[in-house]
Amino acid sequence: MLAPFRFRVNAHGSVGSVAGESFEPETPKPGWVRLRMKAMALNHLDLWTTCGIEGVNLSLPITPGCDGAGIVESVGEGTTLPPGVELGGSVMIAPGLSCGVCASCLRGNDMLCRDYKVMGHLCDGTAATHVLVPSANLLPIPGNWDFEQAAAFPLVFLTAWEMLVHKAKLQPGETVLVWGGGSGVGSAAIQLVKFLGGRPIAVVGNQMKAMKCWELGAEHVIVRSTEDVAKKVKDLTQKRGVDIVFEHTGAATWGASVAAATRGGRIVTCGATTGRETTMDLRTLFAKQLTILGSYMGRREHLWTLLDHVRRNPTNPPFRPVLDRVFDLMEYPQAQVHLEGGEGFGKVVCRM
Repeated sequence: MLAPFRFRVNAHGSVGSVAGESFEPETPKPGWVRLRMKAMALNHLDLWTTCGIEGVNLSLPITPGCDGAGIVESVGEGTTLPPGVELGGSVMIAPGLSCGVCASCLRGNDMLCRDYKVMGHLCDGTAATHVLVPSANLLPIPGNWDFEQAAAFPLVFLTAWEMLVHKAKLQPGETVLVWGGGSGVGSAAIQLVKFLGGRPIAVVGNQMKAMKCWELGAEHVIVRSTEDVAKKVKDLTQKRGVDIVFEHTGAATWGASVAAATRGGRIVTCGATTGRETTMDLRTLFAKQLTILGSYMGRREHLWTLLDHVRRNPTNPPFRPVLDRVFDLMEYPQAQVHLEGGEGFGKVVCRM
């Protein structure tokens, strides 16, 4: 077992520039627990935290990493554990932290809390052997999942569920264009659209990723390097366009997203990996009567809903995290570089 070790962003730099260090794990305070981590999963937020984000001042040093799974090692005095969670038990982490007492939190909209934080971005995260987490952010791991699968699940499935169900209000039979079908959130979205009765059309960068999208349940796959996405969507939908565009890529795809949406369609977005600024002809917005929806993370309770669906059919769950590559924790800098390269399919994970 590794001695206590973590990676830190001491100063913003290039992808993979994080520094490793030994540390002394703290005793959890009331309401918190300490986990001995078994696996953590990377997201693009790891890269942005490492490199820095224009206009966002992060408090450094910080340990990156939003997702993770491990064993409950220590419990703060007087702490109540969620159902199915016990000292010594296996858990995964809900990555969003909130105050728990404001109006938004009490309504269940914890991601609207003014104090909302995503682990590894505004507070220390999971790229460490030991992590402190509020007990309310723990969920039991399904019995037939390993730690790597559990670590890869929460952020992308929570994000995709919020976008599709609670923002875009996907209805059975509707078509959904999923950009970046080979990404963690894209691979989650394809599966959830299928599960919810929709018709997923995935967009990917190459044929290898296209084959994997077919396997996940995509009804059509568009390879953006060889096809005009908006034109292909019109061909596939008899010129109608899609009901929902699942956007998380940003400036490079925004024009095609608007063109691909049907009249009265919805565009829901959670990211801007290709750039945060774009232009749009407002006449198109009102003439096509489009709805544009912003989404960020999701209600923590949605993770319990998702786990209920998994538990109902443990031998053949309706959706699952897709793993691209598993590194050792000591290779976390290399894992960041691999994620930035964009050649993989699914989630990049580090095991302890």
